[in-house]
Formats: sequence, C-alpha cells, structure tokens
Amino acid sequence: MFLRDIGPTEVGLFGITPPDDLLVIEDVSLVRQQCTPVTTAFDDEAVADFIDEQVDLGRTPEQCCRIWLHTHPGDCPHPSGTDEATFAEAFSGPDWSVMFIIATGGRTYARLKCNVGPGCTKRLGVAVDYSTPFDESDHDLWQAQYEAAVECVDPFSNRGAGRMLSDNAWLDDEAGIRHWHQSEWVAS
Repeated sequence: MFLRDIGPTEVGLFGITPPDDLLVIEDVSLVRQQCTPVTTAFDDEAVADFIDEQVDLGRTPEQCCRIWLHTHPGDCPHPSGTDEATFAEAFSGPDWSVMFIIATGGRTYARLKCNVGPGCTKRLGVAVDYSTPFDESDHDLWQAQYEAAVECVDPFSNRGAGRMLSDNAWLDDEAGIRHWHQSEWVAS
C-alpha cells in the first residue's frame, strides 16, 4: 500500500514467495523502472541483476519471478490493454505466472495463468494474513528504495523522457493541454 500511494504513477514489483507455498507473497522487490500514470517499464539489466541476486540468496525463479505486482493510481484494479499485452508477452515462458494489481482505495485484481498443456487462466482471491509474523514497517527504507528504482516520466512527450512528475499537478509543455490531478489525467 505504501508503494501504491507514494506517487502519481504505477509502480511495478516482483512478489517473493516461500518455497513451500508459491502463491503466498512474503516480500516484494522493486527493480529500476520508468513509470507513468498508466505504465511501468522495467529496466532489462535491473531485472537480470534482480534474478541473479535472488538465485544467490538460494531462491528459485518460481519464488521470485512469477508474480508480477503493480499499482494503479486510479481506483480501478482491472488490467488495461497494456497490462494484458505485458502479461501475455513477458510472462508467456514460465509454466505459470500471476498478475496482481492493487488500485488506490485498496481494490485488487489477481489472475493465475498456466502456460502448459492447453493452458488456462483463473481469477484468484486476495487476502492479507495477519496471523504470520512480519517485520515492522520501515517507511524510510521503502522511500529510499522507491527513489533509487522508480523514474516517473511524462507519457505525452518524447522530450519528457526522464523528466520527473511531481506529487502535485504537472502541466504539459504544449500549453497545458493535459495535467495530472488527483490520480487521473484530465483535459484542460
């Protein structure tokens, strides 16, 4: 929820699971990425480094590379066409994978996709298990990880690549045609 609410863009993460229950997320990990209010784009080298680090920690790809989580800054958790294309393309290789979305306000969407045999998809229920022990929140650490990994860019201008969006209103350079306001793009 911290990463969902930290800024005006989507944020992508990998879910990390224990070896004995691959659908229980016990941690999440950010990798370097460029984000807009409607997309995330992972840096390929950062993903490769993440996988290497996870293998060095003794994790299998099933534990750290099969659950793709991302946030939606609006209140709708349903996957966009871009989400569907990303899930189909980037997660078509493993025998199974999960797309998980959490939207502002807390609504969620999760879907399991099996890529073996005839294949199948199944919507998954989402719950938080408060009965298991977990470390206390470390907002300063999470903020530092976010700032190191997430680059928010202007989706409407090639010149804007690399330009940061502010937490407040952002105005388009071409006469304020579009601006960011309260979790949605609106025409001026």
